[in-house]
Amino acid sequence: MKVRATHGKLSALVMQVYLLILRNELKIARFQVRYFRRRNERSSKPVVSRTGGPVVSVTSYGDRLKTVHLLLESIAAGSALPSRLILWVDSPDAYENPTPQVKRLIDRGLELRLTANFGPHTKYYPYLMDTETFTAPLVTADDDQLYPRWWLEGLIRGHRDNPRQISCYRAHRIGFSKAGISPYRTWKQCKTTEPSLLNFATGVSGVIYPPDFLALLKEAGSDFRELCPKADDVWLHVQALRAGMPIRQLYPHPLRFPTIPGSQSTGLFHGNVLEAQNDPQIERTYRPGDLARLRDCELQTKQAELRNPQQEERCVEDHE
Repeated sequence: MKVRATHGKLSALVMQVYLLILRNELKIARFQVRYFRRRNERSSKPVVSRTGGPVVSVTSYGDRLKTVHLLLESIAAGSALPSRLILWVDSPDAYENPTPQVKRLIDRGLELRLTANFGPHTKYYPYLMDTETFTAPLVTADDDQLYPRWWLEGLIRGHRDNPRQISCYRAHRIGFSKAGISPYRTWKQCKTTEPSLLNFATGVSGVIYPPDFLALLKEAGSDFRELCPKADDVWLHVQALRAGMPIRQLYPHPLRFPTIPGSQSTGLFHGNVLEAQNDPQIERTYRPGDLARLRDCELQTKQAELRNPQQEERCVEDHE
């Protein structure tokens, strides 16, 4: 009885702490929303840099078009700016009649582009089709986030320090069962800054892709429309795996940023994770050779951990 009582008190304490964090996050998000609304109404500062930088590509749809300017303002308020900031929309009406908030951003350098609907792949695929030669890295962002001032600068630094790697703020570690890749919901969070082919970047917090990878990604075509139409992270990871390009999380723990209040009802999380729709898309996308390479990487990592438990060896491939 004492054990049960202690466990109950601990669970209640954990829940209280969790709810306190959520309440503070909502307050922070609401403060940021007010700030970015005012910025959008009053600022005339350019949203892009004339001195270079990565391209930042975003897509939005439906009700999120009413709030996507908040995300864009959070990027525009950063300590580093992109060379191009592109918002892709698949609705002719959204393109021809943008909101007043988006119009103000267009006046400051935002590019509003009309495209076919490629689902979540719209954030990067139209840019690939529209570009012949890739000279700048591409950063993808989600339309429901509020990024901190240092967000883009951190991704740029990650690319500059490791130009042959994909850098991100949030990643999972691919898990395995006897049958193959284990269910997505069982994958653990990445807890290292070491690059690895086992790291699976999740685009919600931001990812930067090197120009060389963009060229390979364009060559890979649009098979994602049949294999993983609602899982862009799956397609991007399998192409990185086939290119031998490891993924590096910039901090030892995954980072998550405040979301725009009220923007989560139409997200992919509910279907892909809660309803396990990621798993059949993963099964269709990864070929036997991909699984063999991942298994080999897992074995190398475990052997390295046995040799030196204090230092995890990188699972990368030399393609120089």
